[in-house]
Amino acid sequence: MGRDLTALFDPASVAVVGASDDPAKYGHAVASQALRAPGRRPVHLVNRRGGTVLGRTAATSLSAIGEPVELVVISVPGAGFEAAVDDALACGAKAVVAITAGFAEAGPAGLARQRAVADRVRAAGAVLVGPNCLGIADNTTELYLASDRFAPGGVALLSQSGNLALELQLRGEPYGLGFSRFVSLGNQADVTLVDLVEDCARHRATSAIAVYAEDFGDGRAFATAAAAAGKPVVLLTAGRGSASARSAQSHTGALTTSADVVAAACRDAGVELVRTPREMTVVLAALAAGPRTSGRRTAVFTDGGGHGAVAADAAEDAGLDVPELDAATQDGLRGVLWEQSSVGNPVDLAGMGEQRPLSYADAVGELLAADGVDAVLMTGYFGGYAASEGGLGGGADGGSVLAEGETRAAKEIVAHLAAVPKPLVVQSMYPRSASCRVLAEAGVPVFAATEDAARALAAMTGRVSSGAGGGAVAPLPPLPPLPPAAAPLRDPGYHAVRALLAGAGVPFPAAREVTDEAGLLAAAAEFDGPYVLKALHLLHKSDAGGVALRLADRDALLAAYREMHGRLGAPAYSVEAMADLTDGVELIVGVNRDPRFGPVAMVGLGGVLTETLRDVAFALAPVPAGRAAELLRSLRSAALLDGVRGRPALDVAAAAAAVERITAVAAAHPEIAELEVNPLLVRPDGALALDARAVLDTP
Repeated sequence: MGRDLTALFDPASVAVVGASDDPAKYGHAVASQALRAPGRRPVHLVNRRGGTVLGRTAATSLSAIGEPVELVVISVPGAGFEAAVDDALACGAKAVVAITAGFAEAGPAGLARQRAVADRVRAAGAVLVGPNCLGIADNTTELYLASDRFAPGGVALLSQSGNLALELQLRGEPYGLGFSRFVSLGNQADVTLVDLVEDCARHRATSAIAVYAEDFGDGRAFATAAAAAGKPVVLLTAGRGSASARSAQSHTGALTTSADVVAAACRDAGVELVRTPREMTVVLAALAAGPRTSGRRTAVFTDGGGHGAVAADAAEDAGLDVPELDAATQDGLRGVLWEQSSVGNPVDLAGMGEQRPLSYADAVGELLAADGVDAVLMTGYFGGYAASEGGLGGGADGGSVLAEGETRAAKEIVAHLAAVPKPLVVQSMYPRSASCRVLAEAGVPVFAATEDAARALAAMTGRVSSGAGGGAVAPLPPLPPLPPAAAPLRDPGYHAVRALLAGAGVPFPAAREVTDEAGLLAAAAEFDGPYVLKALHLLHKSDAGGVALRLADRDALLAAYREMHGRLGAPAYSVEAMADLTDGVELIVGVNRDPRFGPVAMVGLGGVLTETLRDVAFALAPVPAGRAAELLRSLRSAALLDGVRGRPALDVAAAAAAVERITAVAAAHPEIAELEVNPLLVRPDGALALDARAVLDTP
């Protein structure tokens, strides 16, 4: 059920320690906000000098109040912080909001102080937000303990930045977006982002959760909580492009960046990942609007070829499909449009709107009713007739025939949408016109920018986390839990790693480790050629010339050994049966352990060109076989799996099963920092691991 945060969001009483009449102090801003709802609960102001603050008598200490206080806000200089926390707990506080800064963000000494305070709070059965935060607010319980007001609504905003929260408030206003709650995360010494996501998921007045976070704490737990939230989670984060701090010793480690990890976690958890406050606002506005669907087949509809072409590109850039409409849909459109209208996709009125504004509604009705259309993006001039001053619209007052017709068309579009609820988003040159307001007031998202409209529509389509929804949305399966830790791998050598993976069901060719010529010949006698010879204990064997392939017989194997050993002097070698590469494709499967999100899997086109081609996809590990198949199908080179130029289709199911087993091994071994199979040969009749490497974590 998660932690009980009732005392944080709906306390019986509140005290502000450090309340002040000085507008330059944060205690003044918080106290001013706290007094906005004096009838909801007792609000006590505390200032060590006493006197009055904001016209009210201030207590000199919490104990001087003379009665228990359930929630205490502390905004005092750092030197007095611990004493204020102790006073709060002594007065029965069950929740503390710590504005005071100078803790973990200030260095090791500050971190130690922070941990000690958090331990005392938890031991007392209380909760702590912060320190180094900007307060909280809950519009549903009239709790106002932040410096600014937030318009009421359905979005819970959890942010590590106060200014970004204010920007989201301003950007959301034109779309009617408001907030159920606001929490400044601060240092998350006690109450974490995960705690808050879980609590907001249970909060009935919250319909969506918006997060700005630079520090996820336990990223895996965040992804799990978001996936289980049952309502949309939208994430804006910073630092996505920085590489892992670990010095990568595998292709997987070298190719995995923080951006890949965050994107994989969001994709697996059904979280909408955005890049800017503007994009977050667009997505939130879309999610607060009309129905959602699992399909991405999008009809682009316009009254101008340029707008249609630009919108079609924007839709595809956002991950939507813009297919040609089927014959039945095109016939239906021809029945309501004139001859010069284009009905392929984009659908273009080609000027008919100027003759008959209701043609907008007729076309939208046909598109919404079409079985082959999942969503509609209307773009261009709609709204211009009512907004025009002396142009085709005939006046700013909207009284012209065309303006009136356009408004009627907007009302008919709303009626069509009610009859056939599908995602509909509008981009208009005149988004504030009377006709566009009709659409917006009915829940149709209207934007001025084409890219915003396309991004909004993308948020209303596709799969989402389990339970989050509205409309016919296919839920994502729950995130697979991490398996119990297995007995640690002590030997990261090549054959030990092979044995670990083989024990989990990953198939390998026959192989033997040898250290001299006698061992080499004995190994060759155990299985037929052709052979492969590998020099062991080299980081990248192929780059060092430590791999010899297609050695036809024992003589060729012995000659290759003598040449390689004379050149490299490796302490050990591996003699292996040469796999049949005919009709096969080499893949790479790797797992890199991220400090925030745990094991992250990578699959892609493998072999010696892995880092050059960078055709890879990521997911949180372990990866079930079904998800693994989806990742393989998402590669740019996925067509190779189905056979090209007369080659047979490959056994994708066998490859996916191998991915599942490899990633499960890595997930069960927290001591492994990097695990990689490269290549994994996938053939028409199965999959075979041809090489493996593991890097143990260093303390």
